[in-house]
Amino acid sequence: MSDRDGNSFVWFLAGLGIGAVVGVLYAPRSGSETREVLRARAEEGRDYVKSRAREAREQAAGWVDRGRDVVNQQKEQFRAAYEAGRQAYHETTTETGAPKNL
Repeated sequence: MSDRDGNSFVWFLAGLGIGAVVGVLYAPRSGSETREVLRARAEEGRDYVKSRAREAREQAAGWVDRGRDVVNQQKEQFRAAYEAGRQAYHETTTETGAPKNL
């Protein structure tokens, strides 16, 4: 690392320190007030996340119910088609008297 890069890094750290000191001196609230505000905001965020998670769970449950209904409907249609095919085969084979291979 050259001398110029090292010097730039030192100035960066100095500016960072000065900024932190100025921030503390001109803070609009005391430390305890700031911690209380941060705690309240964290609780609001936690409540928001909980409500969104609950909404997502409810929506997912609705999708599962709708999917289950569609699958059951498809199964019923398949059963009806299967039974209709069996009935048609049975009628065809009993008309001629001997079973046929279709």
